[in-house]
Amino acid sequence: MGIALNEGLSQISLIFIYAAMAIYTAAFLTFANHLARLASEKKKVRGAATKIERIAIVLMIIGAVLHGVGVVLRGVAASRVPWANMYEFSITGSFVVVSIFLLALTIKDIRLIATFVSGFTLLILGSATSIFYVEVKSLMPALQSYWLVIHVIVAICATAFFNIAAGLSIAYLLKSAKWAQKPKKEFVITIKRILDLFPNVEKIERLAYRFNIIGFILWSFTLIAGAIWAERAWHRYWGWDTKEVWTFIIWTIYAGYLHANATRGWTGKRSAWLALIGFAAVLFNFTVVNLFFKGLHVYSGLN
Repeated sequence: MGIALNEGLSQISLIFIYAAMAIYTAAFLTFANHLARLASEKKKVRGAATKIERIAIVLMIIGAVLHGVGVVLRGVAASRVPWANMYEFSITGSFVVVSIFLLALTIKDIRLIATFVSGFTLLILGSATSIFYVEVKSLMPALQSYWLVIHVIVAICATAFFNIAAGLSIAYLLKSAKWAQKPKKEFVITIKRILDLFPNVEKIERLAYRFNIIGFILWSFTLIAGAIWAERAWHRYWGWDTKEVWTFIIWTIYAGYLHANATRGWTGKRSAWLALIGFAAVLFNFTVVNLFFKGLHVYSGLN
């Protein structure tokens, strides 16, 4: 009876995730349509949000609520925290991304990446439900620890901050690209008009840098907490496991990014590209390492 209840809750959780995807789709289309309309009218994104933007933001909030319920139900169905495999990490991580974006929106005007955030969230949830989905399962012995809560939730938050910073870095590179300065083709002209809606490149770069700083601090704690957990589980702090190595590589890339910015004056395009390389390493660590590499830390949940 308990197993049936867990499976039933898991299916209800999936329904909420699908519902959130539908709402996120509506938000994505609303944000994208608004950007296209502003571009055609050659207006700037400044001041208070317009009526259409407020509708899109409300849709994002509704989607986040449905998304959050789906994550919680998955945890209840499994009788543990919902981030023990790739599916659960994906739905929880994307929920944290949206939550941080909505929270940051009350502090900083980052409406410029709303389309990116909603679109990326849809991509992650689509992959989670179609490729990574697994039924609820009990945890393997190594994962049955309170460190699962501490280590992984911090990693999820760090990834969310890196994600938003990557969106800002992409916006910076597009806006500062030479081909966008004097476009000739109609398609490129349309893109330039959309990019002209965004704040100046200096502001975009500052925002990306701040998000990466927070992400780096959280990732540093992830690395330290992972070492402590490894000592508790396998009686050694470091074993050059594939996941351990890639976690350190990611830390090194972002450490280099921050150091280059602070001491070498590495700003502009070089800085943006380095931030994107760091986020690409994060995505590689989550997807390729989990799916194709073997090691003690690989917990994709897929057979």
